[in-house]
Formats: sequence, C-alpha cells, structure tokens
Amino acid sequence: MLPESPLTTIEGRLRYLLPSEMYVSMWGNPSVDVMIQVHDHLRTLQRILQDYTSKQIDIAALKPGDVKTDWKYGTMMFTDLAGFTKLMEANAAKGQEGAENLLKELTKYFSTMISIISKSGGELVEFTGDAMLVVFPKKEKKDDAQRAIRAGLRMQRAMKDFAEIQTPSGIVNLKMRIGVHSGKFLTAEIGTPRRMEHVLLGKDVQQAKHAEGAGMNERVNVSASAYELAQDDFRFEEGNPGYHLVIDDLSTEDLGDYEITPMGRRMASNVLFDKKNKKEVLNNIVEMLNSIEPLASYIPDPVLSLLVESAADRRIRPDFPSPTIMFVNFIGLPESADRALPGEERKLAVSFSKAFSLINAAVEARGGVLKKVTYHLSGSDIVIYFGVPNGHTNNEMRAASAAVAIREIVQNIKAPTIGNIQPDVYCQIGINMGPAFVAEIGEPRGRREFNVLGDTVNTAARLMNRAQKNQIVVSEQVKQAIEAKYECVSLGEIPLKGKSKPMSLYELVKQKSKN
Repeated sequence: MLPESPLTTIEGRLRYLLPSEMYVSMWGNPSVDVMIQVHDHLRTLQRILQDYTSKQIDIAALKPGDVKTDWKYGTMMFTDLAGFTKLMEANAAKGQEGAENLLKELTKYFSTMISIISKSGGELVEFTGDAMLVVFPKKEKKDDAQRAIRAGLRMQRAMKDFAEIQTPSGIVNLKMRIGVHSGKFLTAEIGTPRRMEHVLLGKDVQQAKHAEGAGMNERVNVSASAYELAQDDFRFEEGNPGYHLVIDDLSTEDLGDYEITPMGRRMASNVLFDKKNKKEVLNNIVEMLNSIEPLASYIPDPVLSLLVESAADRRIRPDFPSPTIMFVNFIGLPESADRALPGEERKLAVSFSKAFSLINAAVEARGGVLKKVTYHLSGSDIVIYFGVPNGHTNNEMRAASAAVAIREIVQNIKAPTIGNIQPDVYCQIGINMGPAFVAEIGEPRGRREFNVLGDTVNTAARLMNRAQKNQIVVSEQVKQAIEAKYECVSLGEIPLKGKSKPMSLYELVKQKSKN
C-alpha cells in the first residue's frame, strides 16, 4: 500500500505524467522540495501540451470524452513543401549528425512560416508531414480571404531563404505550393477520455487541399470562393480551371503591416503560493492536473510518454529509423457533414467517435500509434505508425494484423442516416516500410508536433490511394515480411506519383488458416 502522503489521493493521475525518477521520488512521504519539483514539471508539461494542440480546441470548456461539434466559417490555407525528400536523403547518410542538420533546416522553415501565419491572423490547425493546414477565422471585418492571401504572399517571399540549402550531397532547393479556399467546416471532438481527436469535416476542407494540388510552386492559388472575396484587393491570372493565381506585384507598403500581434494560448498557473506549505502546494498540483489532463488526452500514449520524459530538456532527439507506416482512408461519414440536417451533426460525430475509438484500440493492442485523423480529397485519413516512437522487431506483422482488424471494424459500422441518406462507409488501406525522418517539427518553443516524414510515408499514402473499397495494398517489402502468415495477391507493376519507375504492389487478402 502507498504510505501516507499528500500525493496519495492523486497518485493515479500523476503516474503517467511524471518522469520515472520523479515518480519514484514522490513515492512515500515526499518532502516539500520534491512536491515543488512535481509542480514545476507539470507546469512545463502543460506548456508543451498547449504547443502540441490546436488553438481551435476549447480546452477550458472541454471534458475528455465529450463529443462536441461546431460549425466554423473562414478561409483555409493548405501548404505543401517540395524538395524535402531530397533534403532528407542528402542528410541521412550522416547519421545523427545528418538528423541534427536536417532538423535545423526544418526548424528554421517551420519557425519562419508559423510566425508569418500567426502574425497574419491565422491558426495552424495541424501538420501533415511537411504540409500545414491553416485557418483564418471569419471575423466582423469578413476579410479572412484577404488575410490568408497576404499571409501566403509573405510566406512565398520568405522562401527565398530556403532556395539554396547546402547539404553533404550538394545544394537542395525547397519550394512551396499554397492553396487558399473560403467556406465552412464542421469541427468535432471525438474519442474517449483516454484518447481524443480534433477533426475537421466537410467538403470545404477538401477544397483547400484541391486548391493546393491545382496550384504551382512559388505561387498562391485560390479557389473560386476565395477569389470572389478578394478579387478587388489583388491582381490575379487564370490558373487551372476554377482557380486563380495571385500576382505578387505589391510593394512592401502595399502588402502592409502584419494584422495582429501573435496570441498564445497560455493557461494561467498560480505560482505565487506558499512553497513551504504542503497543502497549498498540493492544491496547485491538482489545479495543474485539471488543465493538463484534457490536453494529454489528445496525445497518443507513446508520444505522451516521450514528452513526459523529455520535458526537462524540452527537446526530442531527431533520428532516421525504419518504421512501418499505415494510412487508412475512412470514407462515408466525413462526407456526410455537409448534408447533415440541423441537430444531426452530433449524431454524425458520435458515430465517427465510436469508429475512431475502436480503430485506435485495435492499433494500440498491436503496439502501434494512431497519430492523427486528417483531411483527404475524400473521407478522412488516419495515420498510423509501427516502430516509432516505440520499437518492435515485427512491425510489419503488427501492421498487417491491425489492418485486417480495422477493415473488419469499418465493415461492421452501422452508419446513421444523415440528411435522409445512410452513407456507404468503407475504407482504403496502404502499408509501407522503410527509412524515415522522425523528429519534433515546428517552433522549438511554440506550435510543434512529433512527426514522421519522408518518402516512406508519402508512398504509404499513395498505396492507400490505389486501394479499392475495403482493400489493403502493401509494398513488396511489407509483402515479403508478412507472407508467411498472410495471403497476398500481386496487383502488378503500378506507377505511382513521385516514383521514377512502377512499383510491385500486393493486396493483403487475409490471414492464412492455421493448419
């Protein structure tokens, strides 16, 4: 039994939020000094978790496990970085030194772009690899499209600092595409108290991705809705059908000053208390826990553990591991948001929440990490890692087992009727393995995220895109690793975006019978 201690009553809440050595130190009847160390650690962890979560999440009003929805209006920006794979490959041969060099360049890039976004009135909602989704909320002035376009022009001008990056293999050029679209989207908080997720639903989210995809490197491309709102404020030229490219012929004065002073989402933490009074220190620790737990529920357990153990340094070392990456495109429910009748949004979110929670449980049971649910050109992508941040010797087998379980979960979903239509719910799954770059990307003391990047990740997403309804597509390396236990059928040599020659792809059909 735990000896009498001021921390006994909250030990269960602390055990997952303290570094191992600190947890041992607080065991028993800790001194006031140890309790102060616990408090200070939690305050640091609180700030880290604030930086890891979108400001769209109303933490103050959120109870973990609550399913909440809200329609929001504004302009969305989607960015994509060209040249990262070459930058990664140029540094990979240098091992840890190369990882540090690569992180240095990425940190410079993201810090620059995030600063411009913040000062232009945008909110960075999420990272997707080296891409970003940004929202410029509609305000009283209704100038969200103009703010987004000005931010995009500032970002493209700032890219000149990344035009010629020196690497061990020569010069690498980074370029960026930016797409801008105005509309509405449904935000939903889904999941369980143990694992929550913030998702964006609706066709307008996909339109922002389409705007980026239809654009050009070094340009800002806008959809018809954004063009309509901003056509009198900028000069444009026609781009791909339905889109316009912004002409950047503005002087510095014409572009104007930044719209706002960046606002952080720092929660107040009472540090003015009697640090010699155990009861008062305990009360402050409890207050800190009350604010941390909702934030922590948005972080996968293995990533949360990594953040807890590294909180003192506030830094995670970059690395070049070889994980197994799975992408699941969850189709049917996300598209239903736009046809939801008043009051049906919650019904949709509850169904999505159950599906997400079951999928997450299937992934966790096999040692994987469900990193996030993100937007896609159709449906929502679910990004899953095996091998990072926790390492295993049989990541491909774990991924194959999880994929089969996820497919079964999706096939058994009883979708609710939304807008008088019962959606056809299904999935597409892609699995790949290989070298990747793992790091904490973003601003070192601002908005950032633990992430896995590289061609292995991009290829997994493209395998998912090649999959048919409820089909699991795997690369040849994955097939070789799992074929002893899983039936795989060749799909032939298939060309993929970004690949110089076709790849041998396979369908993972089912687990072999145990005869």
